[in-house]
Amino acid sequence: MHILYKYFISWLLYLRILFCLFSFNHNLFRIISGKDHCNGLVRNLQLKRQPKERQKMTDKNTGISCWEIFRRFLVLGCTSFGGPVAHLGYFREEFVTRRQWFNDDTYADLIAFCQFLPGPASSQVGMAIGLTKGGYAGLFAAWLGFTLPSAILMFLFAFGMLNLAYGGDNGWILGLKTTTVAIVAHALAGMASSLASDRKTASIAVLAMCIVFLMAGAAGQVMAIAAGGFIGLFWLKKDQSEGEAEKLGNTHAIGTSLIFLSVFAGLLVALPLIAFHSGILEWRLLDSFYRSGSLVFGGGHVVLPLLQAEMVESGLVGTDEFLAGYGLAQAVPGPLFTFASYLGAMAAPSSTAALGALVATAGIFLPSFFLVLGGLPLWERFRKITRARNAMKGINAAVVGLLAAVFYDPVITATITGYQPLLAAVVSYLLLRHWKLPPWALIILAGVTGQFLF
Repeated sequence: MHILYKYFISWLLYLRILFCLFSFNHNLFRIISGKDHCNGLVRNLQLKRQPKERQKMTDKNTGISCWEIFRRFLVLGCTSFGGPVAHLGYFREEFVTRRQWFNDDTYADLIAFCQFLPGPASSQVGMAIGLTKGGYAGLFAAWLGFTLPSAILMFLFAFGMLNLAYGGDNGWILGLKTTTVAIVAHALAGMASSLASDRKTASIAVLAMCIVFLMAGAAGQVMAIAAGGFIGLFWLKKDQSEGEAEKLGNTHAIGTSLIFLSVFAGLLVALPLIAFHSGILEWRLLDSFYRSGSLVFGGGHVVLPLLQAEMVESGLVGTDEFLAGYGLAQAVPGPLFTFASYLGAMAAPSSTAALGALVATAGIFLPSFFLVLGGLPLWERFRKITRARNAMKGINAAVVGLLAAVFYDPVITATITGYQPLLAAVVSYLLLRHWKLPPWALIILAGVTGQFLF
């Protein structure tokens, strides 16, 4: 309990500092910009007084149906192999290049926002896309579509109903890895051409890449983005020809955002107490996975030490079972955090394995729901301040450098181990970039050919 108490105090202080920093930065940018924001408040009041028919018309013109959002993310959930960085490449190909739901600037803003949050970055980007295009229901539809396929596979494997002979050196696995190199390279080239195309933004991108290489972990990523924003604030100038930035997230009031963030922090404190006093396994699982989803920065693989401490050291899951599930998590599409579905089923009795998987999956993703719902409207208001747009341009360039660093390590270093993977990656890039082969078709082709080549 002493360790949990330290977690509670640290996170309450973290949230307080984060809120104070945001308030300070907001006031600072108001002073720098020299603009009166009373007009913005009046505009918000006018929006609240709009008739419901007017609001529905606005949603219809700017939104996408929840079924469409679910369907698109379900396809991505079935075909997005390769981890968080590759997922961002899949998202860009689908929603920026093909569907044109966003431009590169807006998409980079979403990535930068999610890099500041704990939890699964790619899933949070998907949630933010769903929230922006479909409101609260769109957020849930995006998460469900992207998460459901891998969650079901991980649960079936845990329940002993899926017979998958996995090996890290299997040919089809290596084929999928080479496809990941091509997809990430394609996304990186496209983002660099629009977000780091001049000498200033390109310099910021290279600087951000160097920071990530020199400072490992999530701290380096946050530092790179912060440096890009600071340099962009004073060095870059927003092009006058650029239109108004696309609106992100829902337009609820700041008070609603603070409610979501308060619920996030409140559950972090309350769940351990409930789990301790109730003695019920499901409450214990919810507490363990909610805490893991709240305290991890830097992507899906970083959550593994936390899960190992929560599940293996506590005796809920054996070491061999834990490693077997981790191996399968590398082979299935979708977010790595669905490893929780496997662990929840393994920790529960066989009669309640489905309930254990459901509770664990909900627990590890629930913090991201509250953080995206509470943080994205604040981020939206921040990015619309005149001087803040200069900072956002620097942040977008830094995101390119961040992705370039991650593209080298671990994507290239873990995949290109000889001339055969290199040749396969180059051919995949050729098919994707110049022959316009859809990513899902490329994945199937890579898996089949990889089984014979490797």
